Amino acid sequence: NIGSGKTTLTEMLAAHYCWTPKYESVRYNPYLEDYYKDIPRWSYNLETYFLAQRFQDLLDISRSDGVIIQDRTIMEGVHIFVANNYDMGNLSQRDYETYLQLFNLMMSMVREPDLLIYLKSSVPHLVSRIQQRGREYEQSISLDYLAGLNERYESWIGSYQGNLLIVDSDSLDFKHRPEDFSQITDKIDAQLFGLFK
Repeated sequence: NIGSGKTTLTEMLAAHYCWTPKYESVRYNPYLEDYYKDIPRWSYNLETYFLAQRFQDLLDISRSDGVIIQDRTIMEGVHIFVANNYDMGNLSQRDYETYLQLFNLMMSMVREPDLLIYLKSSVPHLVSRIQQRGREYEQSISLDYLAGLNERYESWIGSYQGNLLIVDSDSLDFKHRPEDFSQITDKIDAQLFGLFK
């Protein structure tokens, strides 16, 4: 979810394993500030922009010989953010169906990740991290919106069929405590390389 530590962990894992990081476009997204000011007006634009960016990332990954780590997956767009906005009335039926059509077409051309890492966080933990990093456009995110996203993450992760690692990010401080980061890398080694099983 927003504020769970995705970018920090991506950065650290990329450095640890010598993987190439791919980050979600936040700083240069032309819709993000408008979206947080008027979610119903800008939902379709923002989500379609993210979808195009994530699909481009997947195309780049498919052409790469190296190992890539992303801080967000293309699947989150449809299963979490778009579904949440649709249920909240921020997306029309027409826009929702058009988005799904685009998503399904794109997914027919790419494969799922070798490992999906889910950073499980409570809403209070997310709020604390969002306040700490101080992005002005995020300060108006409502608790209901974050809670709705969290519920969708839990539901999606509960039915995810691929290789999955769940990390309780409320109880870990992987940025400041090396032993917490080692817990995560030990689990990744076990999942990807068959160690410590």
